[in-house]
Amino acid sequence: MTTLARTGPITSRRWRLGKRWLLIVGLTVFAIWTLFPIAWMIETSLKPDADIYGAPGLWPARTTVRHYIDLFSQDDFGTYFKNSLLVAVATTALAVVIGILAAYALTRLEFRGRRFVANVTVVTYLVPPSLLFIPLFQVAFQFGFTDRAMGLVPLYLIFTVPFCTWLALAYMKAIPRELEESSLVDGANRLQALRMIIVPLILPAVAVIALFTFTQAWNEFLYALILISSTDQKTLPVGLMDFINGDVLQWGPLMAGSLLGSLPPILIYMAAQRWVVSGLSAGAVTG
Repeated sequence: MTTLARTGPITSRRWRLGKRWLLIVGLTVFAIWTLFPIAWMIETSLKPDADIYGAPGLWPARTTVRHYIDLFSQDDFGTYFKNSLLVAVATTALAVVIGILAAYALTRLEFRGRRFVANVTVVTYLVPPSLLFIPLFQVAFQFGFTDRAMGLVPLYLIFTVPFCTWLALAYMKAIPRELEESSLVDGANRLQALRMIIVPLILPAVAVIALFTFTQAWNEFLYALILISSTDQKTLPVGLMDFINGDVLQWGPLMAGSLLGSLPPILIYMAAQRWVVSGLSAGAVTG
């Protein structure tokens, strides 16, 4: 009996230790898998052209910042970056405001067809954008949105607003109606209750919605490629194609531009990391 009593805790301790090491190994493999492309981009962007096509390796024998200098001195990278930033910021601001208002209406207001509208919102988000680019191109052409960077914003709202609404629905359903009703009794209207009661409670959710929306608008390629042809109106994902001439790829500037283009979403996430993590956790618990 004494032997069995001693063996039980030892086996349990070994099992917990094995699970911990399995978790560490799994996370290490996942981190390497995730960071390897970024490391390869940095390494390629710092290599001279003569070394890029030489022996591969994660540590360059020689380093240069010429590719980064050429991006801003010889190419239109600054214009592409500015256009992408304007489009992504405008899309995010409008989508978040419209999505929150729509989610508030679907969760707090009673009207006929509310459940149908909520279901259609989810279905609209699930439609692949590649299926709609032909009819949307015709609509954009008729309204004069083609070959204009800011003309992409109304089209991006078609996909980002259902996404924002769908995410905001889950968070607003978790807020007790009594908090809002007490403010209405005190004389506040619906918009005031939304601004002073609901929005402060879902700020982490707003951070999550804004981050995902900004990333989606920042990385969008298909519609920007179809609708934009002028160099001064191109966004960054389309502008980076200028470094591909037939079967010749300018790997140095291409990797440097891709690395700089990935910085805005990363910096935004780092700045709002606390809110994003809490918002994702709240969404997981709510769901």
